[in-house]
Amino acid sequence: MRWEPRMAERYAIVCAQFYPELAQRLTSSAQAALAAAGCEPAECFEVPGAFELPAAANLCAQSGRFAGVACLGAVIRGETDHYDYVCAETARGIGAVSLATGVACSFGVLTVDTIEQALERSGGGVRDAGRNAAKALLALQRVRDQLSEA
Repeated sequence: MRWEPRMAERYAIVCAQFYPELAQRLTSSAQAALAAAGCEPAECFEVPGAFELPAAANLCAQSGRFAGVACLGAVIRGETDHYDYVCAETARGIGAVSLATGVACSFGVLTVDTIEQALERSGGGVRDAGRNAAKALLALQRVRDQLSEA
């Protein structure tokens, strides 16, 4: 039996806009994955960078309007430690929001060394972070549904 999302399930996408082309590609692929699963288009929210994703995810989760939040963006390694701090705090924050609120929050943030790697992992291919973040939300919703039926 194929799992179908409930009609009332709505999802949010929060996307860091620091790299606008990557943001567009990630958002488009996440929306496409949700549409392929029969979901309504996600409501999109923009933040300046990856560091702001956990706060935006928390606002979405606490609104009570969404079954899940896909967090999208990109952090590209530079010549300073900034990369390490942003990546670690973004990942920690997104996970903390999901655990604290009970609303699924997926991690679709590219953490790469080069723009070429980021382009390879956005907007298509098996390693597309936007699509995979949307699929993670759907997988977590299936778990929730299975537990509620038991």
